[in-house]
Amino acid sequence: MSLEELQETYATAGQSQVFTFYDSLNETSQKLLLSQLATIDPARVSRIAETVLSQAPESCQSEIAPLPESATASVLTAPPSQIEEWEKIGISLIAQNSVAVVLLAGGQGTRLGFSAPKGCFDIGLPSHKSLFELQAERIVSLQNLVQNRTGKTEVIIPWYIMTSGPTRALTETFFKEHSYFGLDPGNIKFFEQGVLPCIDNYGKILLEGNDKVAVAPDGNGGIYRALVQEEVLLDFANRGIKHVHAYCVDNCLVRMADPVFLGFAESRGVLVATKSVPKRHPKENVGLIVAKDGHPAVIEYSEISEEMAHRTVVDSESGKQELAFRAANIVNHYYSVEYLDTIPTWSDNYLPYHIARKKIPYVDLETGESISPSKPNGIKMEQFIFDCFPQLDFAQFANLEVRREDEFSPLKNKVGTVGEDDADTSRADLLKQGKRWVVAAGATVSDDVVGVEVPPLVSYVSIYYFMPGRFLLFG
Repeated sequence: MSLEELQETYATAGQSQVFTFYDSLNETSQKLLLSQLATIDPARVSRIAETVLSQAPESCQSEIAPLPESATASVLTAPPSQIEEWEKIGISLIAQNSVAVVLLAGGQGTRLGFSAPKGCFDIGLPSHKSLFELQAERIVSLQNLVQNRTGKTEVIIPWYIMTSGPTRALTETFFKEHSYFGLDPGNIKFFEQGVLPCIDNYGKILLEGNDKVAVAPDGNGGIYRALVQEEVLLDFANRGIKHVHAYCVDNCLVRMADPVFLGFAESRGVLVATKSVPKRHPKENVGLIVAKDGHPAVIEYSEISEEMAHRTVVDSESGKQELAFRAANIVNHYYSVEYLDTIPTWSDNYLPYHIARKKIPYVDLETGESISPSKPNGIKMEQFIFDCFPQLDFAQFANLEVRREDEFSPLKNKVGTVGEDDADTSRADLLKQGKRWVVAAGATVSDDVVGVEVPPLVSYVSIYYFMPGRFLLFG
């Protein structure tokens, strides 16, 4: 597209301010600006901006209820025979090479006081393995486990890693430097989530510099658009992938391609499934998986009343009193590829955009001065991964409740700032889990041993999946 055509496109969309400094730039800076502008659809940006700026606050009249019993199950109360059946189904799917794992790894470690991608972070285990390494080794271990269980000569679980612009090169370099942690690089595909320009309070695209538009990742809901644009869905088709497990990088306990979860979803015949953990207490600030106006949804804790937060029910299987609204969202999802193939029909038209008002460095269009604002001055627009859930009915959706201590320990905060969800708690949770495993297997562990590191190559989910190796004690 020529300069004149690009200028006309932006002018038609009401965004001609991006060319304010063009004539004063040197040739190199002009080329940089034009190359960035050519990747942006200004009409789409203006359309999204108009929508998010004009939308009224969400009505509080929605009918919110706990998930129906027909759409949920729990490993906490299910009989062992049921869990074994789900696992058997899941292992069969993996043995067919029909399962892939998608990792949401676009986050940087800034909140941890860490400059690299979050997946490169070392939570302080005796082995000093990064989050990426722990997760890669779980894939290796599961592939070996399924081969041993089924007699298949080659089991492949391809790993699709979604980065953001700032983390793409650093992530790929990290994997190369560590020889892909024992995985075949041909079965790892890096792809990039999209970005959207940041806008001011009137919907105008902000300039970060005289030759650069301010942009931000389009949220974890950007995964859907990226799966199409980065030809991940095409790769699924070429490989015969039918089932996908998606998760976030910051959970050190995550079970990638968990056979139990896969088998649960397959046995229910659903398009989408989620994992949840029981809410710790009524006041815990977590998103909740619920029924909203008769459809599955994820809501903020602030969307339920005090009475709803404290409401209890009697569990039909255990007979115990439990919170009615207890399904804490951990961003751990199953998708059938049949469903993902429909993304082009709804990702732009159905999935809403949310606004986050932020302090965004920008250039004053009058003076050319670079401004670092002290209060929010602009808007980042993003989509959420769970906002597609309400388009499903409960015959197409199911939730599996799992044990928090076995499957969820998020890494969100810098040690010493909040006191939870940091490297100390992640490390402690992983080591306590390892100690439980070896004690359950009959080992004697001294009381002064805080935990045991069971490397993923030794065992995938418990000591009962033991493979030759050694243990690392942490005292």
